[in-house]
Amino acid sequence: MELLPRDQIAFQRMLDVIRRNYERFGFLPVETPVFELTDVLLTKTGGETERQVYFVQSTGALEQGGTPELALRFDLTVPLARYVAEHEHDLAFPFRRYQMQRVYRGERAQRGRFREFYQCDIDVIGKDTLSVRYDAEMPAVIHAVFSELGIGPFTVHLNNRKLLRGFFEGLGIAEGEQQMLVLREVDKIDKRGAEAVRATLVGDGFSLADAVADKILAFVQVRSTSHADALARLAALGQGSEMLAQGIAELRDVLELLKAYGVPEKNYALNFSIARGLDYYTGTVYETILDDYPQIGSICSGGRYENLASSYTKSKLPGVGISIGATRLFWQLREAGILSTADSSVEVLVGLMDEARLGDSLEIAGLLRAGGIHTEVQLEAKKIAKQFQYADRAGIRFMVLYGEAEAERGVVTVKDLRRQEQFEVPRGELVAALKVELEQQRALQGR
Repeated sequence: MELLPRDQIAFQRMLDVIRRNYERFGFLPVETPVFELTDVLLTKTGGETERQVYFVQSTGALEQGGTPELALRFDLTVPLARYVAEHEHDLAFPFRRYQMQRVYRGERAQRGRFREFYQCDIDVIGKDTLSVRYDAEMPAVIHAVFSELGIGPFTVHLNNRKLLRGFFEGLGIAEGEQQMLVLREVDKIDKRGAEAVRATLVGDGFSLADAVADKILAFVQVRSTSHADALARLAALGQGSEMLAQGIAELRDVLELLKAYGVPEKNYALNFSIARGLDYYTGTVYETILDDYPQIGSICSGGRYENLASSYTKSKLPGVGISIGATRLFWQLREAGILSTADSSVEVLVGLMDEARLGDSLEIAGLLRAGGIHTEVQLEAKKIAKQFQYADRAGIRFMVLYGEAEAERGVVTVKDLRRQEQFEVPRGELVAALKVELEQQRALQGR
């Protein structure tokens, strides 16, 4: 995704909001190399994933043939697993990390989908065990991020893979691989529709009885409407198998803690169709949907996994995490008109009324920068109308002018291009006056 500067500023500000909230919840920054060893990257992949990996090969190694030694990371989860296994004895557990970096997938480029894109992940990794209480923290982080982004009403949809698997066991679908196949199909219900999913479940490959397929469809279309309704729907499931009971208990614990975290009940709901397509999820799963733009799909998803790094260490490292696909999210929000182009990160343009005043302009700019104000200087004495036009097109709000008339009176002229107003201020008070204006602007914008 290539953006014009003011859109790039808006994107950077979105990343800043995400980073700020991750850090507020006590997550620590981690970065891993864009290259991973091919053997590490493909340890637990295959099929579709392996067909989307970009391999990296130096010109000197081209003649050797075989699979290249290095590949570009496909997501941030596999690098995290390798990182935790490699630094296990130096980390404090539970290990709370956030990571905001680019990942690469050899997908067919299309509107809103890119081969290079940012993911913004958080994970909590435990040693041997990890309380389900951390599962409740994830929706609290999601709520904080998207509330500050101000992109409209949203709902975190919650489910638990144990609850789904326990329900399937009660219908006679007990074999692990068959359960996974049904889980993946159920996860597509919002995209494909109930009838299409039902046709698949009773067709070749699944061959489920009509009555069983109907029970599955009725179950996965359950959606809660309030906190009390969510608890009531869990209670109505009864006891069932041990797996079902575990799923119910874990979801109940998560729901109760969400109130303690201060997440409004309008922002979360049970959704028994949420399964997440990736097989390593074992418990709580999440998908976040914009209420007014459901066609965008999930804007933040994730879940609980039993053992992050089993391929790289004998230690058991359970965890829970979420991921925001920032590039795709930004593109979709902009297309939907939810995000607008940002003002320039330059706050003031110091104009140049004649060549003799260049030194004054540079001195004024230096004072503004020392005061923490982002300042650009017009280095060529062009017609004043053209300087105003440049500032307006670049999204710069304030323009400062210091010509002969101002010098005689010891003042500077400040033009507010947004309000189309101008005022004079003593030269020595310029920084303080503009700080007041900018603070008012930030307060109105909620920054």
